[in-house]
Amino acid sequence: MRPPYLSSETVFAARIGAFYAAWFVLSGIVLPFFPVWLKAKGVDALLIGITLAAPQILRVLAIPVVTRQADRRDALRGTLVMLCGLGLAGYCSVAMAEGGLLIFVAYAVTSLATTPVMPVLETYALRGLGPRGRAYGMVRLWGSVAFIAGVFGTGYVADIVAARDLIWFIVAASAVALVMAVMLRPLPPHEPGAVAAAQPKRLLRDRAFLVVALSAGLTQSSHAVYYGFSSLDWRAAGLDGTAIAALWSVGVVAEIVLFVVAARLPAVLTPTMMLVLGGAGGALRWLAMAFDPPVYALPLLQMLHAFSFGMTYLGALFFTSRHAPPGQAATAQGYLAIILGVTMAAAMALSGWLYGLFGTRAYAAMALAAIVGCGYGAVADRAARRTGNAL
Repeated sequence: MRPPYLSSETVFAARIGAFYAAWFVLSGIVLPFFPVWLKAKGVDALLIGITLAAPQILRVLAIPVVTRQADRRDALRGTLVMLCGLGLAGYCSVAMAEGGLLIFVAYAVTSLATTPVMPVLETYALRGLGPRGRAYGMVRLWGSVAFIAGVFGTGYVADIVAARDLIWFIVAASAVALVMAVMLRPLPPHEPGAVAAAQPKRLLRDRAFLVVALSAGLTQSSHAVYYGFSSLDWRAAGLDGTAIAALWSVGVVAEIVLFVVAARLPAVLTPTMMLVLGGAGGALRWLAMAFDPPVYALPLLQMLHAFSFGMTYLGALFFTSRHAPPGQAATAQGYLAIILGVTMAAAMALSGWLYGLFGTRAYAAMALAAIVGCGYGAVADRAARRTGNAL
């Protein structure tokens, strides 16, 4: 029973925000500390790399199947509950597995459940918040806040508990995510006949969608050297772990600020224009990083994360939501997630080779990817304006 001073719309948005927070706390534990647990379990470096690559590969199989079924059954909330339940069971099996091969198999199976969560959640949030007059950015920002909390909180705990016990924090976070998924409310069904009346649309042959997805994919993948090697560079420059965590947090805080003001941005900032600005911000950021900037300039460059990641993320998300016909919203978000994942996986593989050859000069290649992403965004923006459909 909700307090009388809270409207049903506020409670609905708060529950989505709570689920975002729970899911991003889980991500904030898994991304930095799952490899630490793997090493503590005696898994060798080669198998750690293969294990961590499993989600990027398996998302190509899992996401289209899950999102298509969520659309066909018009069951976004039920799908989230199912995925979170399977994810919890999967992480329990990972915790109990012994030996690198069994851990790999258990984690790979778990990834089949966890990788489709975000595209289904984004579809649920966008479809549910708009009719209730709630801004997406004000709800989504709690995920970013929680990610910072998850990284710092687990980092503190990791200095106290044994590395072999870190997996139980992942299990606990999965359980919280399942509870938050159950707390979500089912969305009203599509209007009778709305899905059937929609013209069939092959999204992977839709030029506008593909141009937007390529723009977002290239700009997002331009973060590969940053994700993989920035902490190593900063540590080599003499920064301690707290300073490095603070620099990462500056970028996430800039992203949060963008989410806060997203609903108040001027109308000229259409989704396609956001892609242009995101690519331009990424190009500027990575060109500066390629010239090994002084430490005092790093916080300013980190603020460009609001453009290189935030603008790109929102632009692609909003375009896909508005462009998809009724009954295909989750499918469209799933295809977008696959394209982003494939381009990022390729960029991550390439970044290691480039960094080995050129060190921080590898950021120049990332700037080139962002420039091309900006160009694709400009193509999408020109097409949208020419057709009078400024999505």
